Amino acid sequence: MKDKRLQKTIFAALLLAITVVLGRIFLIPIPMTKGNINLCDAAILLASMLLGPAAGLFVGGFGGLLLDLISGYGQYMVFSFVSHGLEGFLAGFIIKKTGHKKVALLVGVIIMVIGYFFADWILSKSIITGFWSIGTNLLQGIVGALVAWIVDKPLEKRLHF
Repeated sequence: MKDKRLQKTIFAALLLAITVVLGRIFLIPIPMTKGNINLCDAAILLASMLLGPAAGLFVGGFGGLLLDLISGYGQYMVFSFVSHGLEGFLAGFIIKKTGHKKVALLVGVIIMVIGYFFADWILSKSIITGFWSIGTNLLQGIVGALVAWIVDKPLEKRLHF
Protein backbone atom coordinates (compact mmCIF):
# COMPACT_ATOMS: atom_id res chain seq x y z
CA MET A 1 0.00 0.00 0.00
CA LYS A 2 2.78 2.45 0.88
CA ASP A 3 4.56 1.75 -2.42
CA LYS A 4 1.43 2.63 -4.43
CA ARG A 5 0.95 5.84 -2.47
CA LEU A 6 4.60 6.77 -2.98
CA GLN A 7 4.36 6.02 -6.71
CA LYS A 8 1.25 8.21 -7.02
CA THR A 9 2.91 11.03 -5.10
CA ILE A 10 6.03 10.88 -7.26
CA PHE A 11 3.95 10.77 -10.44
CA ALA A 12 1.89 13.76 -9.25
CA ALA A 13 5.10 15.70 -8.59
CA LEU A 14 6.33 14.75 -12.05
CA LEU A 15 3.07 15.99 -13.59
CA LEU A 16 3.42 19.22 -11.60
CA ALA A 17 6.86 19.75 -13.15
CA ILE A 18 5.51 18.84 -16.60
CA THR A 19 2.71 21.39 -16.13
CA VAL A 20 5.26 24.15 -15.63
CA VAL A 21 7.48 22.95 -18.49
CA LEU A 22 4.57 22.66 -20.95
CA GLY A 23 3.37 26.08 -19.87
CA ARG A 24 6.75 27.67 -20.59
CA ILE A 25 7.77 25.82 -23.77
CA PHE A 26 4.49 25.89 -25.70
CA LEU A 27 3.65 29.56 -25.26
CA ILE A 28 1.64 31.83 -27.56
CA PRO A 29 1.32 35.44 -26.32
CA ILE A 30 -2.14 37.06 -26.56
CA PRO A 31 -1.77 40.87 -26.70
CA MET A 32 -5.50 41.60 -26.15
CA THR A 33 -5.47 40.12 -22.65
CA LYS A 34 -1.74 40.49 -21.93
CA GLY A 35 -1.76 36.73 -21.23
CA ASN A 36 -0.86 33.68 -23.26
CA ILE A 37 -2.00 30.30 -24.50
CA ASN A 38 -0.03 27.33 -23.21
CA LEU A 39 -0.34 23.58 -22.69
CA CYS A 40 -0.42 23.44 -18.90
CA ASP A 41 -3.99 22.10 -18.95
CA ALA A 42 -2.82 18.87 -20.58
CA ALA A 43 -0.81 17.77 -17.52
CA ILE A 44 -3.43 19.09 -15.08
CA LEU A 45 -6.22 17.10 -16.72
CA LEU A 46 -3.98 14.07 -17.09
CA ALA A 47 -3.31 14.16 -13.34
CA SER A 48 -7.07 14.26 -12.75
CA MET A 49 -7.73 11.32 -15.06
CA LEU A 50 -4.91 9.10 -13.80
CA LEU A 51 -4.65 10.04 -10.12
CA GLY A 52 -7.96 11.58 -9.06
CA PRO A 53 -9.26 14.84 -7.60
CA ALA A 54 -6.59 15.46 -4.95
CA ALA A 55 -3.77 15.14 -7.48
CA GLY A 56 -5.74 17.27 -9.94
CA LEU A 57 -6.07 19.98 -7.30
CA PHE A 58 -2.38 19.76 -6.37
CA VAL A 59 -1.03 19.71 -9.94
CA GLY A 60 -3.51 22.31 -11.18
CA GLY A 61 -3.25 24.73 -8.29
CA PHE A 62 0.48 24.69 -7.75
CA GLY A 63 1.29 24.21 -11.44
CA GLY A 64 -0.66 27.33 -12.38
CA LEU A 65 0.78 29.31 -9.47
CA LEU A 66 4.38 28.35 -10.20
CA LEU A 67 3.96 28.93 -13.91
CA ASP A 68 2.74 32.47 -13.28
CA LEU A 69 5.49 33.10 -10.75
CA ILE A 70 8.32 32.20 -13.13
CA SER A 71 6.63 33.73 -16.19
CA GLY A 72 6.31 37.24 -14.80
CA TYR A 73 2.55 37.05 -14.23
CA GLY A 74 2.63 37.26 -10.45
CA GLN A 75 -0.66 39.16 -10.40
CA TYR A 76 -2.36 36.01 -11.72
CA MET A 77 -0.89 33.54 -9.19
CA VAL A 78 -3.87 33.37 -6.86
CA PHE A 79 -6.35 33.28 -9.74
CA SER A 80 -4.37 30.49 -11.43
CA PHE A 81 -4.14 28.53 -8.20
CA VAL A 82 -7.94 28.66 -7.84
CA SER A 83 -8.89 28.28 -11.53
CA HIS A 84 -6.50 25.46 -12.40
CA GLY A 85 -6.88 23.86 -8.98
CA LEU A 86 -10.66 23.69 -9.38
CA GLU A 87 -10.23 22.51 -12.97
CA GLY A 88 -8.12 19.58 -11.80
CA PHE A 89 -10.19 18.80 -8.73
CA LEU A 90 -13.59 18.84 -10.42
CA ALA A 91 -12.40 16.83 -13.43
CA GLY A 92 -10.93 14.20 -11.10
CA PHE A 93 -14.02 14.22 -8.88
CA ILE A 94 -16.38 13.68 -11.81
CA ILE A 95 -14.24 10.84 -13.14
CA LYS A 96 -14.08 9.23 -9.69
CA LYS A 97 -17.85 9.47 -9.14
CA THR A 98 -19.17 8.78 -12.65
CA GLY A 99 -16.32 7.46 -14.80
CA HIS A 100 -17.27 9.92 -17.58
CA LYS A 101 -13.93 11.29 -18.70
CA LYS A 102 -15.25 13.39 -21.58
CA VAL A 103 -17.75 15.16 -19.32
CA ALA A 104 -15.05 15.65 -16.68
CA LEU A 105 -12.65 17.21 -19.18
CA LEU A 106 -15.37 19.52 -20.48
CA VAL A 107 -16.35 20.65 -16.97
CA GLY A 108 -12.69 21.19 -16.06
CA VAL A 109 -12.11 23.35 -19.11
CA ILE A 110 -15.27 25.39 -18.52
CA ILE A 111 -14.30 26.01 -14.88
CA MET A 112 -10.85 27.20 -15.96
CA VAL A 113 -12.35 29.54 -18.60
CA ILE A 114 -14.81 31.02 -16.08
CA GLY A 115 -12.01 31.51 -13.55
CA TYR A 116 -9.87 33.41 -16.03
CA PHE A 117 -12.83 35.45 -17.23
CA PHE A 118 -13.12 36.83 -13.70
CA ALA A 119 -9.34 37.12 -13.29
CA ASP A 120 -8.96 39.18 -16.46
CA TRP A 121 -11.99 41.30 -15.60
CA ILE A 122 -10.75 42.02 -12.08
CA LEU A 123 -7.11 42.61 -12.98
CA SER A 124 -7.83 44.81 -16.01
CA LYS A 125 -10.87 46.49 -14.41
CA SER A 126 -12.66 45.89 -17.71
CA ILE A 127 -15.31 43.28 -18.38
CA ILE A 128 -14.42 43.50 -22.07
CA THR A 129 -10.98 42.05 -21.31
CA GLY A 130 -12.74 39.24 -19.46
CA PHE A 131 -14.81 38.51 -22.56
CA TRP A 132 -11.73 38.68 -24.81
CA SER A 133 -10.11 35.99 -22.69
CA ILE A 134 -12.92 33.47 -23.18
CA GLY A 135 -11.93 32.42 -26.71
CA THR A 136 -8.23 32.04 -26.05
CA ASN A 137 -8.73 30.24 -22.74
CA LEU A 138 -11.30 27.95 -24.33
CA LEU A 139 -8.84 27.13 -27.11
CA GLN A 140 -6.10 26.45 -24.54
CA GLY A 141 -8.40 24.23 -22.49
CA ILE A 142 -9.68 22.24 -25.46
CA VAL A 143 -6.19 21.61 -26.81
CA GLY A 144 -5.03 20.60 -23.32
CA ALA A 145 -8.01 18.26 -22.92
CA LEU A 146 -7.33 16.64 -26.30
CA VAL A 147 -3.68 16.09 -25.46
CA ALA A 148 -4.62 14.63 -22.06
CA TRP A 149 -7.25 12.37 -23.70
CA ILE A 150 -4.71 11.03 -26.22
CA VAL A 151 -1.95 10.46 -23.63
CA ASP A 152 -4.28 8.96 -21.00
CA LYS A 153 -4.92 5.62 -22.72
CA PRO A 154 -1.29 4.52 -23.21
CA LEU A 155 -0.27 5.72 -19.74
CA GLU A 156 -3.22 4.02 -18.07
CA LYS A 157 -2.11 0.71 -19.60
CA ARG A 158 1.44 1.10 -18.31
CA LEU A 159 0.83 2.58 -14.86
CA HIS A 160 -0.42 0.26 -12.18
CA PHE A 161 -1.34 2.27 -9.11
